[in-house]
Amino acid sequence: MLKKPKFKIGRRLGPGVYDKCQTPKFSSASRKFGGGSVRPKALSEYGTQLIEKQKTRFSYGINERQLSNYVKKALCIKGKGTVDKLFEKLESRLDNVIYRMGLGNSRRAARQMVSHGHFLVNDHRVTIPSYEVKIGDIVKVREGSKGKKIFGNLPEKLKDYNFPVWLFFDAGKMEGKILDKPKNTETFLDLDAVLEFYSR
Repeated sequence: MLKKPKFKIGRRLGPGVYDKCQTPKFSSASRKFGGGSVRPKALSEYGTQLIEKQKTRFSYGINERQLSNYVKKALCIKGKGTVDKLFEKLESRLDNVIYRMGLGNSRRAARQMVSHGHFLVNDHRVTIPSYEVKIGDIVKVREGSKGKKIFGNLPEKLKDYNFPVWLFFDAGKMEGKILDKPKNTETFLDLDAVLEFYSR
């Protein structure tokens, strides 16, 4: 889906877009080549909103149509809850849940794992990365996939991992549960600007 080199996208949109761009080495290289937050002139309101929309798209690995649909659903709610609803929709994607559980090193890797059929949701195999999980859903590694290298030594890998408060995952059983709605604690993305972009 992402055709442009990640380094160029990260330079243009900022180091938080991709996990591999969240390093001092990247930030240093970004400044050297004139990327990141160093810009020749101040952005217009529209330009700022466009940048935030692109950050959101590339961070979650979704296309324009998908983001637009999430925004439309969020805008059905009037008032302060609109931003939280958009965040909830983005975070409730199965590929993102797998990423948040620490099973994938990136959302892209998690999306590939879902597509390959490694996971069950409520004992049903799901291969659609955009599948929306709900409170109470049980997400677990499929029995036939537990021996795969990508799931090797999970308890050790996740022993110091900080899970979001809305998720639970038992590394020994390779099984997790959606405890609550995703909480909007994201500081990198300005979802207000994204909503404003689509409301123009």
